[in-house]
Amino acid sequence: MNVMKKWTLCLVAGLLSPDGYTQEDKAVITGNVESIFQYLNEDSLIGANQPDEKGLLNTYMNVFYTQGNFKAGMRLESYLPRIQGYPNRFDGTGIGMRYLGYSNDFIDVTLGSFYEQFGSGMIFRAYEDRALGYDNLMDGGRLIIRPFNGVIVKGVYGRQRLSFQEGKIVHADGIVRGFDGEMNLNSIIKKMEGNKLNVTVGGSFMSKFQRDDREDLILPENVGAYGGRARLRYGKFTLDGEYIIKEQDPSSDNAYIYNYGHAALFNFGYSRKGLGIVFSAKSVDNMSYRSDRTKDLQDVFINFLPAMNKTHTYNLVASLYPYATQPVGETAFQGELLYTIKRGSKLGGNYGTSINANYSVAYGPNRNPVSAGDSASRVMYSSGLFDISDSLYWQDVNVNIYRKFSKKFNLRFSYFNITLNNDVAKVTDGAKGLIQTNIGVAEIGYKINKKHSLRTELQALFIADDKDGNINDQGNWATALIEYTISPNWFFSIMDQYNYGNADENLRVHYFYTSVGYIRDATRVTVGYGRQRAGLFCVGGVCRFVPASNGLTLSFTQSF
Repeated sequence: MNVMKKWTLCLVAGLLSPDGYTQEDKAVITGNVESIFQYLNEDSLIGANQPDEKGLLNTYMNVFYTQGNFKAGMRLESYLPRIQGYPNRFDGTGIGMRYLGYSNDFIDVTLGSFYEQFGSGMIFRAYEDRALGYDNLMDGGRLIIRPFNGVIVKGVYGRQRLSFQEGKIVHADGIVRGFDGEMNLNSIIKKMEGNKLNVTVGGSFMSKFQRDDREDLILPENVGAYGGRARLRYGKFTLDGEYIIKEQDPSSDNAYIYNYGHAALFNFGYSRKGLGIVFSAKSVDNMSYRSDRTKDLQDVFINFLPAMNKTHTYNLVASLYPYATQPVGETAFQGELLYTIKRGSKLGGNYGTSINANYSVAYGPNRNPVSAGDSASRVMYSSGLFDISDSLYWQDVNVNIYRKFSKKFNLRFSYFNITLNNDVAKVTDGAKGLIQTNIGVAEIGYKINKKHSLRTELQALFIADDKDGNINDQGNWATALIEYTISPNWFFSIMDQYNYGNADENLRVHYFYTSVGYIRDATRVTVGYGRQRAGLFCVGGVCRFVPASNGLTLSFTQSF
């Protein structure tokens, strides 16, 4: 009997036999189920293909068990086969996550699968995002110790999940290990107790091991990364920063060069009633850090580089030209202002008017090539912190104004000016260089009565012509959406995304999509039918490609 089967039998026995534990501690079982089914049709007009199986299914079930200081959990996954857009490394049915652990006020130990993050994640983040089909969990051991009030120390050791094949976890080639420490000085130093200035500092070290399997290069088998961070809070002000250095890490991402990498992140915030100001800055160079140097796309990243641009939710803004964080290097800035005009004033109206202005920009790092004589070391350039080139990767200027006119009626206007360098963050084959768009959105909400409400979105995207004056990429788009809600159980929506500006009149297609959903307590069922265009789906600067589809989608979620 293999280890996986033994572990599963032990966990199931524990779940079914809680009387084996002391009666002072009550056994608690929680979890959730999620299932997505697709039945797809052929649609040559939008490039949608019908798979041989016709029906596609993703299903997950998490079960978490706690009793006293003991904890255990597992996730059953099933891809029969995977839904469209999911990585082809997912197939079969089996256990995709499982762990046992013990915790009290002093210690927390976990064996098996676990997720964890050090600081902002720039040095280490193991996490799951099911919408992206992303899961780089650690399999091994984690130890967390809280020796004193305000002090926490973490240690991790294991291998990352690379894929899920034939119902089994497949691990990356390398071993990942590291530790992190954080302390709140106000809790440790008596003189700082009750001080208006709250200070927290921390530091991290990570290392990966992967054997050198190249004959033409001498590859470092152990690659370390280390850094520190601080977070200050004083009244209405907050300031935090983190700086990470990565040692020589030749990989397929950087064409096997021997440069060091660095990442720096700073955030400043001010908040009071009716006003919020946030400014962020990030400098990254050669910070692709994976447990397998040969992998690409989103596979087995040890670290996570936070996005320095606003997360958009409107259809045309979020899905047509999104920006993915560039781990090989970028220097980015973001500023945001949130202001509420007082209620009762001429501009504020009876309920106040909210204004949200946001600006983000990302440039390539400035890299100074080394002389030909020095290039034999394969250290190919030098680059400093916040050393900016003139190569624009991304720019986003957006303004959002929201006003509630009455208890029943509200209106939101949004404007977006977005520039994307398609040669760097490639999202389409139909354009080169900078893609410039202007997008306007009007969102109208109307509450019919206590249970019935209506919401409408009208969106338009205008794309600038290319340098030769021709229609760029797929041209202009428009989207209309209407959503009707019967609280607390039902919702209905109809959306039409129309590519009215396509240079090819035969491709000026309507993408109709309709959905209906039912919610009752912790149960949610949604049925959708229609066309969905091909494009990128992004969350927090991480993206996956979703092919065009035409058909039925049925989703079910249940928590317990």
